Amino acid sequence: MIFSVVFMFFGLNFLLMDYSIFIEWEIFSLNSSSIMMSILLDWMSLMFMSFVLFISSMVIFYSEEYMSGDLNINRFIMLVMMFVFSMMMLIISPNLISILLGWDGLGLVSYCLVIYYQNVKSYNAGMITVLMNRVGDVMLLISIVWMMNFGSWNYVFYMDFMKNDFYMQIIGMLVMVAAMTKSAQIPFSSWLPAAMAAPTPVSALVHSSTLVTAGVYLLIRFNLILNDNLKMFLLLIGTLTMFMAGLGANFEFDLKKIIALSTLSQLGLMVSILSLGNYNLAFFHLLTHAMFKALLFMCAGCVIHNLKDNQDIRYMGNLMVHMPLTCICMNISNLALCGMPFLAGFYSKDLILEFVSISYMNMFIYLLFYFSTGLTVCYSFRLCYYSITGDFNFYSLHALNDKGWIMMKSMLFMLLFVISSGSMLSWLIFPTPIMICLPLNMKLMALFVSMIGMFIGYEVSKFSLNWLSQSLSFYKYSYFFGYMWFIPNISTFSMNYVPLINSYSLYKNFDQGWNEYFGGQGIYKNLSKMSKFTQFIQNNNLKIYLMLTILWLITLFFFMMV
Repeated sequence: MIFSVVFMFFGLNFLLMDYSIFIEWEIFSLNSSSIMMSILLDWMSLMFMSFVLFISSMVIFYSEEYMSGDLNINRFIMLVMMFVFSMMMLIISPNLISILLGWDGLGLVSYCLVIYYQNVKSYNAGMITVLMNRVGDVMLLISIVWMMNFGSWNYVFYMDFMKNDFYMQIIGMLVMVAAMTKSAQIPFSSWLPAAMAAPTPVSALVHSSTLVTAGVYLLIRFNLILNDNLKMFLLLIGTLTMFMAGLGANFEFDLKKIIALSTLSQLGLMVSILSLGNYNLAFFHLLTHAMFKALLFMCAGCVIHNLKDNQDIRYMGNLMVHMPLTCICMNISNLALCGMPFLAGFYSKDLILEFVSISYMNMFIYLLFYFSTGLTVCYSFRLCYYSITGDFNFYSLHALNDKGWIMMKSMLFMLLFVISSGSMLSWLIFPTPIMICLPLNMKLMALFVSMIGMFIGYEVSKFSLNWLSQSLSFYKYSYFFGYMWFIPNISTFSMNYVPLINSYSLYKNFDQGWNEYFGGQGIYKNLSKMSKFTQFIQNNNLKIYLMLTILWLITLFFFMMV
C-alpha cells in the first residue's frame, strides 16, 4: 500500500514534468558481451505499478478472511506476491529478455493459482490456461531471436526503425499474437472463463487487473511498430471479442464466469481502441477498468462466501435485504462497468465511444462497438435482477449477513477509488480537456444504446418460469451463443482429440504389433534366451563337464575319421 502511494506520487511528478528515467545495470561482462538489466520508469509504468500494488494490497487484506479456512494460507499469499513481482518485472522492462521473465512468471504463477483448489476441473482449467499462454511465450521467444539481428534487445531504441523496416514488422506481428494470447482475444478466448476455477481473490487480482491487461500493456508499449494492416486485423479481432463475450455473458448462469466474460469484453474494447491509434485512451480505460472490475470480483467473492461456495445466480436473489453493503458496492461497480455518468467507467468508455464516432472506419465495426456496449448494460442488469432483487432462492433457513468486516473494509476502500479514479485520471492523463464535437444524435447514441440494453436485460430476466423453458426450443442457438461460439470446444477437443486418436492407433499398430515382435522386444527375448543358455553352460556342474567332454571326444573322433 505504501509503495503504491509512493509510486503514484512519482508517477504524477513524472507526468507533470514530462520526465522519464532509463536505468541500465550491467550484471556482468564476459569477452566484451555484457549482460544488462534495464529499467524504464515513466509516468505510464509508475502509474500502472501504483494501481497494481493498490489492488494487490486490498486483495491480500481481503484474502485474510476469505481464505481463513485454508491451512496453507501463507503459501497462497506467497504465490500472490510472486505474481505481483512478475507483473512489476513486466511493467518496468524496456527489454525483451526481462519482459519474457515477467511474462513467463505470470503464466507459471497463474497456473499454480488456478489449480489451487485441487480437483479435476481446476487441473483442466489450469492446463488450458498455461498451454494457451505458452503460445504467447513462444512468440516472444521468436521475437527475441529475431532481434539478435540488431545488436540489442532494448526495443525502445528501435521503435522508429521498426516502423519503416519490413523485416521488423515480423516483430510487430509476433508481439501482437503474444498480446492476443495473454489478453484472451479470439481465438484464444476460452482460457479466461476457465481460469475462474481459481479462488476469488485471485480472480480479483489476476483475471481483472494484472494478468489479462499485460497483453494490452505490451501493445501500448509497442504501439509504434504496428502498421496499418496489423491495426486493421487487431481492430476486427478486438471488436469481435467484445461482441462475443458480451453475447456469451447474457446466456451464462455462473456468477464468476459472467464477470470473467465482461472482463473479456472490456479487453476487446481496449485492444480495438488501441488499434485505432489512441493508446493513451486504452491505458486510461485499462486503469479505470482494473478498479471497478477488482471490486466487482470482491463483491462476487463475498456473495459466494456467504452462500456456502455456491456460484449459480439462479439460487441468489433479494440479497439487497440480507447483504446491503455488499450490494451497494456491487451495484456501484456494475454501474461503473455500464458507463454510468460520473463513475470511473463513464470517463473512459464515453470518450472511447465518441472517439470511435469521429474515427474513419466502416459501419460494421461501428455497429459492433455500440451493440457490444448495449450488451454490457444488458448482462449487468440481468445480473442485478437475478442476484440483488427478486426472491431469495436458496435454503429457507440460511443466514446471510455483512459480518465479514475485513472483506468489507477492503471493498469500501476500493469503492472510494471506483467513484473518484475516473474523474481524477481524466484530468491527469489528458492535460488539455478533450472536446469532441458531434451531432446530437451521435452524442446521445451511447446513452440511448445503454438505455435499450438496460431495458432488454431487465425484461428478458423477469420472464416467468415457462418462458425460461421456452428457450429450450432454440437450444442450439442458445448453446452456440452461450458457449462463446464453440471456442472452448475448438481449442480443447479438436486440439486434443485427433492427435490422441492418431497416436493411439500408431501405438497399437506399431509399438504393440508385429513391429514389437520383430523389433526391440523380439531381439530382447532371443538375446535373453541365448544368454541364459550360455550362463547354464558356464555353471560349474560336473554333469555338464562330463557331457561336454564326451561331446568333445565324439567331435574329435569324427574329425579323425574324416
